[in-house]
Amino acid sequence: MTYTYRPKGVCSQLMEIELEGNTIQSVKVIGGCDGNLQGISRLVSGMDVDEAIQRMEGIRCGYKPTSCPDQLAQALKACKAGA
Repeated sequence: MTYTYRPKGVCSQLMEIELEGNTIQSVKVIGGCDGNLQGISRLVSGMDVDEAIQRMEGIRCGYKPTSCPDQLAQALKACKAGA
């Protein structure tokens, strides 16, 4: 199943997440720091959703209360909730 999520409080504008069961198949992020987000997307590919959430939730970007990894964790939580 493919989900889309609009991040809040970060530079990225849209996240497209493909899940198969509880496993992340792919993540594509529009906007933001392209190289870093490509790296994160490749690292989480094949990862269990709950493990990815645990690793990324709460990460901050500089003075911001959130970050792209934290927003990806929020997106994954929304996917699990069926949003």
